[in-house]
Amino acid sequence: MKKLLMCLLASVATWLGASAFAAETAASAANAVDQKAMATIRATLARKFPDMTINNVQPTPMKDIYEVSLGTDIAYISADGRYLIAGEMYEIESRTNLTEAGRQKTRVKALARLDEREMIIFKPAKVKHTINVFTDVDCGYCRKLHSEIDQLNQRGVQVRYLAYPRAGPGSEDWEKMEAVWCSMDRKKAITDAKAGREVKAQQCATPVAKQYQLGGELGVRGTPAIFTTSGDYIGGYLTPDQMVQELDRLSAEAKN
Repeated sequence: MKKLLMCLLASVATWLGASAFAAETAASAANAVDQKAMATIRATLARKFPDMTINNVQPTPMKDIYEVSLGTDIAYISADGRYLIAGEMYEIESRTNLTEAGRQKTRVKALARLDEREMIIFKPAKVKHTINVFTDVDCGYCRKLHSEIDQLNQRGVQVRYLAYPRAGPGSEDWEKMEAVWCSMDRKKAITDAKAGREVKAQQCATPVAKQYQLGGELGVRGTPAIFTTSGDYIGGYLTPDQMVQELDRLSAEAKN
């Protein structure tokens, strides 16, 4: 009986080892296929769209369909590089928007590269949440949000302002925002500008153009455009209580 048991255990061990080897071999083969397909996709896109910047190509849960990151935009392409799909991909069972998850990862990387010395930051004594706000000094809802900045700070919300003059380069709006960023006291300057008061400052090198470009890459079309450090796009103006409620919700979701 003991001899029979030993034989059975040996057989099971052999089978497990073979199964593990087979799984590893299959994974290696799949990875090789993915690498070949991704190389094909990159070569095809580089040939067809030489001015396009391809940040990343990676497999998706769908067979023979790959995700392509173009700046902060997400598209899908077939393994042979012949078919491009623009749209949202959902995982039906969990109702997860996989496309938005991809955008979120890209936003996180972009926001993580920002230099706080180039922002205008209103920081509470104890930071519970941080929001990155692309703002315009002439936008009505930007002014409303700024008028409640003390309430946001009291609720533990740190506000990091980035410049997004909606009228674009060369506009009066752009000049106002450059004057704010060139001021010795930027917090006072942006408060004055949003109150409609004139801000004067000597010309200097500012991050306004760089932040405006980043806003465009992140899909900003209006202001205020609010992003969390986790890459969530909240959108426009919310009251202080609504803002905290939304930030708490997103934080809880991220932990689950």
